[in-house]
Parts: sequence; structure tokens; C-alpha cells
Amino acid sequence: MADTIDDPNMSEDSGGLTISEPLRRAIGERYLTYALSTIMHRALPDARDGLKPVHRRILYAMRELKLESAGRFRKSSKISGDVMGNYHPHGDQAIYDALARLAQDFNVRYPLIDGQGNFGNIDGDNPAAARYTEARMTAVAEAMMEGLGENAVDFRDNYDGSLREPIVLPASFPNLLANGSSGIAVGMATNIPPHNIGELCTAAIHLIKAPNARDDTLLEYVPGPDFPTGGILVEPRENIAEAYRTGRGAFRVRARWEKEELSRGQWQIVVTEIPYQVQKSRLIEKIADLINDKKIPILADVRDESAEDIRLVLEPRAKTVDPTVLMETLFRQSDLETRFSMNMNVLIDGRTPKVCSMKEVLRAFIDHRREVLQRRSQFRLEKIKRRLEVLDGYIIAFLNLDRLIEIIRYEDEPKAMMIEEFLLSDVQAEAILNMQLRRLRKLEEMELRRERTELIEEQAGLRELLAGEKLQWYRIIEQLRKTRRLFGKKSEDGARRTELADAPEFEEVPLEAMIEKEPITVVCSAMGWVRAMKGHIALDQELKFKDGDEGRFIFHAETTDKLLLFGSNGRFYTLACNNLPGGRGMGEPVRLMVDLPNEAEMVAMFIYQADRKLLLASSAGDGFIVAENDVIAQTRSGKQVLNVKNGVAALVCRLVAGDHIACVGENRKVLVFPLGELPEMGRGKGVRLQKYKDKGARLSDATTFERAHGLSWKDPAGRTRTELELTEWPGHRASAGRMAPRGFPRDNKF
Repeated sequence: MADTIDDPNMSEDSGGLTISEPLRRAIGERYLTYALSTIMHRALPDARDGLKPVHRRILYAMRELKLESAGRFRKSSKISGDVMGNYHPHGDQAIYDALARLAQDFNVRYPLIDGQGNFGNIDGDNPAAARYTEARMTAVAEAMMEGLGENAVDFRDNYDGSLREPIVLPASFPNLLANGSSGIAVGMATNIPPHNIGELCTAAIHLIKAPNARDDTLLEYVPGPDFPTGGILVEPRENIAEAYRTGRGAFRVRARWEKEELSRGQWQIVVTEIPYQVQKSRLIEKIADLINDKKIPILADVRDESAEDIRLVLEPRAKTVDPTVLMETLFRQSDLETRFSMNMNVLIDGRTPKVCSMKEVLRAFIDHRREVLQRRSQFRLEKIKRRLEVLDGYIIAFLNLDRLIEIIRYEDEPKAMMIEEFLLSDVQAEAILNMQLRRLRKLEEMELRRERTELIEEQAGLRELLAGEKLQWYRIIEQLRKTRRLFGKKSEDGARRTELADAPEFEEVPLEAMIEKEPITVVCSAMGWVRAMKGHIALDQELKFKDGDEGRFIFHAETTDKLLLFGSNGRFYTLACNNLPGGRGMGEPVRLMVDLPNEAEMVAMFIYQADRKLLLASSAGDGFIVAENDVIAQTRSGKQVLNVKNGVAALVCRLVAGDHIACVGENRKVLVFPLGELPEMGRGKGVRLQKYKDKGARLSDATTFERAHGLSWKDPAGRTRTELELTEWPGHRASAGRMAPRGFPRDNKF
């Protein structure tokens, strides 16, 4: 690949020049341009008004269409079309998606758009097409643009230079924190939770009065996020303080629930609020999957009885279930509890991306409000100045009314004569000439003088305001208090929705504690078909198996037990007894429950009990002792404990019950040695148990026993034989051993 890139628009044939530059620099510059465009014009919000360009353009276009909160609705397609054609030359679907989100009261704490029609729901359903919905601004959106026509902010040309659009909105409240924001840029992202307007205004007022206030002090006024879907914030206070101090952190939010009593001592749990940005339909599906997979055995059913309000009903398996245990288990395994990650990455002054603390964001807002106040005051001063000039001209006209009428009637150029004779300005002369005859009354002169006096007083007040910093801050405090009255806790939607509480002290209940304890009989065939029959049946009872199959393992257990399956591949697998198939049929293949390879055989299956030890050995005669606690597998793939390879298979898995080990090889030689000579390990190949001189000789069996009680086995007639005098076979580990005693089983099994 070439290291340079040529400009295709330049060539020597056309009389131009060929421009070459390093490929790395060419790509780097173009990618940097793209990255800056994404950061500044798409993904990150402005700290002053909390809006991205598309949202700002939507609101401004609706203002131009005069869609006030008390006015009429217009089709969303009309709004999207105006935004796309005038200010935002991107896809109309992207614009409509942004517009629809501003109208969703489950996504936005203080909706900026009042939607009429289907704008989606908390179940995750999409809004209807733009041609079917209508919209107008809300009072909150109007508060965002208060003073926009009074030179409160700078304007710039739109994309084609035909119109002007605001760079930022005046924003009479800290919208960035009130409604939050999220976005992914190039190399950075932002995610800000919504908060309560009343609390934010109070915090801003405190920051104005105490500019050096500590971040922890602001926590007294803004204790945490206020999500539109409510819920309960259970994040510790110190974590919230750290998140607001650094601009990064996470908040644990859980659903609000209550216990609802039913007849005959029955009860159910009703969930009335779910965490922010959790789709209700997906949440119900997840809980239903937990029930089907028997991961929460104490939960019987989940129902959605929601109408306009959320109402999820959870039915326990039995009335003896503890509601707190049930809910805490659900909080850990479902989206009834989520973590909202905060990354307060915003544009400072609309240009510089920075991760800000809450104090920095509030400071950016109140500094913006001061600039808006100064610009609006200066705009009003200039307007008063122009009006006073006109009023002075009107008063001169009333004092010299007859002469002015004469000039207007008889002079060819009355305007120039009026200016020369009465020392009027061009503006004053033009205003007098345009004055209506009906205003030539004595009462009108009094009104003009009264208006002039009021304007002079207002002018003096504005000049005093612009000259005094303290007076400006006092005026901003008054504006914030007014906003707090309009949208604070006493307004319709101003009360805090998300409750702050401490998570209860709760130790996670193991799965066994949630399973109803019932006796079962576990049956597993030689081909690996396993089932759980109800009750403890006789172990010698004749059972049915598939053609060509027979019983392999059968033992009594409880539904709360765990089974350990040891394969010839040296792996242990764990099965829960409550998940075993019922005993009416032949069961199910165990290989469908765990990932036991087809080439691997089942060596042992037994009930797990803590604090026991197992003897493991391979066909090569290597083995070790392992604690039963160390072989529990957490996944279907099992846990590798005994390492085997090159044709060697796991052969022995027995409970350790004694102080000596006896092993026998295929050569029928028996060796007995103390248990202490075999190491205890968690995983490995093990050490040599018995030595074989013959090439290809292998281990046949191994067991443990009490030396004082002797070594037992069954003779060919099926009778148990115990050898107490073990004088010929004791030795050290890895010895060859001696020939088995007379009557030892021909299959070389103890």
C-alpha cells in the first residue's frame, strides 16, 4: 500500500498540481474531524441547557411553529420535516425518534414535548409512525426558551445559511441534571441520571450564596437521582457523594413492592414501580425464565396486571415463604434491581468535553443564567432607549400640535421642516408622521408622560442591575425560586418519585434452603438414563429400563441434595436433585444435563456431603486424596480434578473410610499401605499407588479400610470374606505387592 494519497481533483493534465501527503496524516486528520463533529454536534450535551443539537433544533422549530403548551397540536411529521429541512439535515426517522423520546414520561423526568397518540410505552413498544401522532411543547419546554427573543443567547446560520438558529437555549432550570442525558461519542461517552427540579434549584441557590460550598454540602439539597419510573435508591450515601464529587459512579435502584394479603392466609407480592430504563415485558420474560429453569424454587408464577399504572403480581410457591427472602433473591437474579452507571461527561461552554462534578455542572448553569440575565437586561435597556426617544417626540408634538399640523398640511417636505424647527431626530419625526389622528387627545398626552416616567424608572433599575454583581445574583435567585414554585414539589409532577432507603441486611439464601425438602430415590442406568422417583422405595425393587439397558446406581436422597457424577475423563459434574426428571418414565440422558463426552464413562454417582474426602485413582495406578468440597462444579462443563491422558482413564472414586489403602492390579497382586502415604490434592495426576513390572499392566481397583477391622471382599459365592491377618500384603506406596489371597474375586474388585 502506498504511503501517500493523491487528490483526484488535481492532475497535471488539467493544469493543476498533484498533492501528496502521508496516509497516516491524511486519515488522522479526517478521523479527527469526524470525532470532533460527533462529540460536539451529536453525542455530548451542553452543560448550560443540557441539550444535544437535535433536541435543541426540535424545540426551536416547534417555537417557530407557535406550538405553545396551551395551543394546538401539529402532526409530528410536519415538525420532523421542518427540523430536517431548516436546521438538521439528517434522517427524518432519527429526528422523530429524538422527538418521541422527549414526550415519553417513562424516559424523561420532565417531558419537553406533549404528545398526542401512541408515543411508545414502558413495555418497549415503538411509537406509531410520525404521520399518526401529534405534538406540542410543554410548559417546561417554554421555560427552556424564555427570553430567546430578547437576545439572551447567540445565534448562528443554519446549515445552508438561509436561517438562523440558537447556539444554546436560555434554560431557566438546570435541564442537564433534571432530565439527564446519554450518548456515545468517539472515544468517550456520557450517561447522566435525571434529578428533581425543586432540589436542583435549591442547590443552585445555595451555590450562589456560597460559591465555595463543598460537594458534600450539595448532597444535602440533592440527595440522589430522581427517576421518572420511581423505584427505591439503595446506594450508600458515601457512594453517592463520591459519584457527585468525581462525576463517575453507579446507583443501585430496585423496584418498589408490597405484600398483598389474600384469603385463607395466602398472600402475593405486587410490584408497583420498576427501575429506570427497564422494559417491563423483558423483565417479566426474565422472571418467567427463572421460574421455568427452577432457579427460584420458592416463586410459583408471575402475572402482569398493569393498566396505566404498573402492577406485577408475584405468587410464592407456598404461604410459608418469607417475602423478604423471595424479593431479595429476585433482586439478585433479575432486573428488579439494576445499577445506573453515571458518567457526567459534558461540553463546557459548548466546546470542551469534560467529566464534571455536580458542583461544576451547577456552576456552568448559573454562570449561563447570569450571562442570559445581562444580555436580556441590555436588550431591554436598548429597547427602552428607543421608546423614550419616540415618547419625547410625541410629547413635543402635543406641545406644538397646531404648528405641526400646519407644517404637515402646507410644506412639501414636512419631515425636514419638523426636524429643523423642533430639533427632532429622524426617528422622532418619522414616528410623529405615522401617528394616528385618534391619538391626538389630551388623555393620550397623560398616558405618554406616565409611560415615560415608568420607563425612566425601569431604565435606572436596569442600569443599577448591570452595574451590581450582587444584585444580578439576587435576581437569578428570584428566577430560580419562581421556577421552583412552577415545577417543584408542590406542582403536579414535582414531588420526588425515587425514594432513598438503605438496603436491608440480608445474607444470600442458598438454593437448597429454597427447595421444598421431599424424599426421592435416584435411579441411573448403565447407559446413563437418570430419574428421581418419589419417596424412598426399596433399593432391591425390580425397575424397568430400556431394552438392552440395566440399573447402575440407585440410592435414597432428598430434593435438596446435590449429586456428584465422576467421569472417566477425570471430571466431576454436579446435578441438583430437584432438577432431575420424574420417575414415571425412563428418565432423561444425563449427558443432556451435563457436558459428559460420549467417549467418557460414568465411574461413580453419589450424594454430595461436605467435609468428606475421596480416593481418586486412574487406570495407570496414579491417584490422590481430594476433599469433597473441592470437586463441586459450578457449570455444565464440570470441574477437572484427576488429570488423565494418552489412553489413561479415571477408574476409582471411593469415600475415604479408614486408615489404610488397598489396591489391586490386573496382575492380581494386592498392596496395602497407610493412608498417610498418599497426598491430599485439589487437582493433578497424583502419585504412584502400585508398581507394575509387566508391560501394559494396569490398576483394577482400590479402596480404603480400617486396619484393625481387616480387609473385606466378596468371594465367588457372594459371601463377604474378611482378612484380619494382613501379613503378606502390607508395604510402602508404589511397591509391587503380592498375589491376592485364595478366594479373591476373579474381576479383581474389592
